[in-house]
Amino acid sequence: MSERTLGTRARGKDVFEYALLRVVPRVERGECFNAGVLVYCRARSFVAARTHLDETKLLALDPEADVAGVRAALRAVEGVCTGGEAAGQAARDDAGRRFRWLVAPRSTVLQPGPVHTGLTADPAAEPERLLDLLVR
Repeated sequence: MSERTLGTRARGKDVFEYALLRVVPRVERGECFNAGVLVYCRARSFVAARTHLDETKLLALDPEADVAGVRAALRAVEGVCTGGEAAGQAARDDAGRRFRWLVAPRSTVLQPGPVHTGLTADPAAEPERLLDLLVR
């Protein structure tokens, strides 16, 4: 462990990473809005996602949007983070691999934003805090 890491852990905080999940109803238009957040903390082997779909925004950007499909995609991300049967093949991967797979760029209606970092004493509280701050 580096001196810097020891200093951070001594203060009771760990580094965490997060990325927003963006809904892009019509990829060709490039319009998007935040619908969830992914959080990963390596020190605690923690990964989680929290989502909130604003159907009004979705339908304002694309009146013909597949609301059920977008909702299913958001639930799938939460399932991969949770692990177990809900994660499918990703269930065998550690938290870091699942996070990296979820934040990999894709050309779909549900896209991850850039990865950001922070410090936290409670990684499990970060998904809800960030959802309130950046999505709702």
